[in-house]
Amino acid sequence: MDQRREPVFLETDRYRIEGKLTLPREGFRSRLSDYVNQGERDFFSIEDAAVTPLDGSREAQQVGFMLVARRHVRLVMPLEDAG
Repeated sequence: MDQRREPVFLETDRYRIEGKLTLPREGFRSRLSDYVNQGERDFFSIEDAAVTPLDGSREAQQVGFMLVARRHVRLVMPLEDAG
């Protein structure tokens, strides 16, 4: 399956996360909204992420890969690709 990495912004109750979500390049569930609304998907895999606590307790932490539980995500939106 041909894939693309979509820059996204996610927010949970405790963290702001910016990173790249892998999506199908085209066709079924290639739109971000379709992908995140799949009921059978329990986790989102995020690459090249910056994780920042919303309470400001520390600076952003860079991680190469993380899984975010879908049930904790309050907001998802695409980011403009800066590069």
